[in-house]
Amino acid sequence: MALEASIDRRNHAQSATTNGAVVLPPASYRLRLNPSSEHKPDSYDDLHQLEFTPLLFSSLERYLPPTMLSMSRDVKFQYMRDILMKYSRDGERTREKDVLLWQVICATIQSAVSVQRHKEYRQRIISNYQPLHRELFTMHAPSVLVPAFVKAVRDNTEASFRSIMAEPIPGIYTFEMLQPRFCEMLLSEVENFERWVHDTRFRIMRPNTMNKFGAVLDDFGLETMLDKLMNDFIRPISKVFFPEVGGSTLDSHHGFVVEYGMDRDVELGFHVDDSEVTLNVCLGREFSGGELFFRGVRCDKHVNTETQSEEILDYSHVPGYAVLHRGRHRHGARATTSGSRVNLLVWCRSSVFRELKKYQKECSSWCAECQREKKERQCISIAATKQELLKRIGNTSS
Repeated sequence: MALEASIDRRNHAQSATTNGAVVLPPASYRLRLNPSSEHKPDSYDDLHQLEFTPLLFSSLERYLPPTMLSMSRDVKFQYMRDILMKYSRDGERTREKDVLLWQVICATIQSAVSVQRHKEYRQRIISNYQPLHRELFTMHAPSVLVPAFVKAVRDNTEASFRSIMAEPIPGIYTFEMLQPRFCEMLLSEVENFERWVHDTRFRIMRPNTMNKFGAVLDDFGLETMLDKLMNDFIRPISKVFFPEVGGSTLDSHHGFVVEYGMDRDVELGFHVDDSEVTLNVCLGREFSGGELFFRGVRCDKHVNTETQSEEILDYSHVPGYAVLHRGRHRHGARATTSGSRVNLLVWCRSSVFRELKKYQKECSSWCAECQREKKERQCISIAATKQELLKRIGNTSS
């Protein structure tokens, strides 16, 4: 049950009724500390001359108490507006509960502003960039994916998936995935986008803090295609092989390409991804070096612990072939010593898994170090129990 931050007033006004709907007085204003992930908020874009961005109201609506979620949009809007107006004034946030509520509001505002800015950023690109291969922007599986992969996902069984996969170490799956023609088209589309960026001097966001080269595919129109790729192909596989990290509930993604070469990023340091499941596909070019290296799955607590011998894997990229692994599987990329290597990455995320993880108290079933510690504790407990039993037997005999 979600925790709630409430405002308690000294003067308890009575509830009022407007057009048949109960409107709560200021005394009863409250917001949940954790948003309702299942609630689909209303849009407020058609409302004009607002003191706050319409997106803020859509974002804040998820924090409303359950009794408010079924109210009309007008009632919810007034409820949220009253809270925002009150807490935007100085001198009102003195008590602990008030501060807690204000933190929720500030976080929501910050998130809403960030989302709005990114939305506007994407819209500027999509409105001005002219795609080179428009067929890329739809997911026509036969022209994108190799037939064996399509058939395996259509059959949708562990046996069908394993028939096209190799598993060099537990949790790392490799398989042929993309058609050569699709790889070539995507590479030329990315090059076309980068030329446009250079010619227009448009400042773009790079894929992450580690890569200085590459592009976010979602930002110039490929979001729908990658969504379909995740929903129809990655999620069915992840449901089978990665259920403990939300593989069956993947509901968002971050899709991008990274570029490696002597005049690009050369290597990638040891890290974990901001994802539950990561798809990494080599798009091609002529290159040498650039091997991926994997060093075991770890939770936040154990991310820097030592690697065990059975966790070591070095993998050489092959154009068109994919690597599928947990985002928390520690890895990196060695230097690309010649040529140019370009990879497609799709970081797949589960909002359900992330929400549940906040309340997790026990060790992670998917973290190898957590499991080693758990086994060690069990061995110590068994040894102690055995020692106690032997002591009791000895006392009885004497």
